[in-house]
Amino acid sequence: MEEQRDQWGSRLGFILATIGSAVGLGNIWRFSYQAYENGGGAFLFPYIFALLTAGIPLLLLEMGFGFFTRNSAPSSFRKIGKKYEWIGWWSILIAFVVTVYYIVIIAWSLLFVFQSFSLGWTADPEGFFFNDFLNFSGSAFQLGGIQWKIFFALLAVWLINYSIIAGGVEKGIEKASKIFMPLLAIMVLIIVFRGLTLPGAVEGVKAFITPDFSKILDWQIWVGAYGQIFYTLSLGFGIMIAYSSYLPKKSDVIKNGVIAGFSNSVFSIIVGFGVFGILGYMANQQGVAIADVATSGIGLAFIAFPKAINLLPGIPQLFGFAFFLSLTIAGLSSSISLIESVVSSLIDNFNLSRKQAVTLVCVVGFLFGVPFVTSGGLAILDIVDHFVNIFGLLVVGIVEMFVLSYVFDLNKIKDNMNKSSDLQVGSGWTAMIKIVAPIFIGIGLIQNTISEVSSAYGNYPQGELFTFGWFVVVLLLVVAIIIGKKSSNRI
Repeated sequence: MEEQRDQWGSRLGFILATIGSAVGLGNIWRFSYQAYENGGGAFLFPYIFALLTAGIPLLLLEMGFGFFTRNSAPSSFRKIGKKYEWIGWWSILIAFVVTVYYIVIIAWSLLFVFQSFSLGWTADPEGFFFNDFLNFSGSAFQLGGIQWKIFFALLAVWLINYSIIAGGVEKGIEKASKIFMPLLAIMVLIIVFRGLTLPGAVEGVKAFITPDFSKILDWQIWVGAYGQIFYTLSLGFGIMIAYSSYLPKKSDVIKNGVIAGFSNSVFSIIVGFGVFGILGYMANQQGVAIADVATSGIGLAFIAFPKAINLLPGIPQLFGFAFFLSLTIAGLSSSISLIESVVSSLIDNFNLSRKQAVTLVCVVGFLFGVPFVTSGGLAILDIVDHFVNIFGLLVVGIVEMFVLSYVFDLNKIKDNMNKSSDLQVGSGWTAMIKIVAPIFIGIGLIQNTISEVSSAYGNYPQGELFTFGWFVVVLLLVVAIIIGKKSSNRI
């Protein structure tokens, strides 16, 4: 019953939780390198354009939909029509799979917090990470043994998530967000301040923001900007639908969404200054170009930064502690929202109590995470992440926009948001949802599909790509359709 449904205790709590969901590991290790690679300061133009034409409109779409239906993603799509419920389950299953491997990376970050006290990654961070830490076999089919330190760190992260989400929306998620987000802000300010005060930092920052306007005419840069916005705002996971369903009826959804969307982007840009300040110092100390030390993804966080930390004057352990603690907190704030999207769906559709739903998700999620802490775990993680994000998340996003635009009435969502909001959305917002965002995201999907067919991702064998890539993507869709049909028939 709606009267028994959890609610946010304050507007601030909702905004912090929404920002926490959007701000994750990718803000720290993905955005700054992508900007550097795609024209530096020139990339900010397509990035901000993508934020305004797709990011915030889509964020408001999901928030407005959840605010209108006051249900989790599957139940919300069922209100459009029983035959559309599977779309909600599809997004929830994608969220669950992403959670499973995302928490493994948080476990790595947590262990590196402790490694930072003694600079335990040694003088060769790359060798330490792949050999000593992961004992990486090089193949997704060569699982080898369980890495027990990571196993217990994984268990600890799941228990932290369990204890927070089991407390409910107001006493669990909101309370944690009010602690995590200010703490993350402090850690990031430390990183940025230290990064900008090092010798060579200016050269790093120049590399980050110097505009290369010749690249701005490359349509792939624009597609990349839309992809970055889509991923970083937690769109397509059912998170914002669930979070907004907990809002009181007279909440200002539009203003909340705009604040969350811009805060996420500002965070990414600020972190970029700190990251490239450090990389500039690293290049200065080694007498090499920025291009020789700049890298993206896991390599930046667990290899390049430990190398840079080793070179820092004074007490490098403190900076290492701040950096990996910020990674851990950013990861936790996002994993909480991912798990909550699944938990809220189980509560709404299967009459489970919150404790039962959280227990089920955390136990099953932890068990599914065990293969990722074996010697072949890194390869499994890399392949699953690549395929689920591109051929799961992007596709479900386009399907979601199409159904809400052409099957449902967007005006119902728009009018319901406008009724209680100081800011208003109009025909421009509907045009972004119906035309602009689907075109750019669709082009990105086509581009990635062509790339996938023409060359094997990461030079992995086709058997590994099929098993942990294509098979997983298709399985999620099939299971979503089955759950959707059974749930609709039961209800």
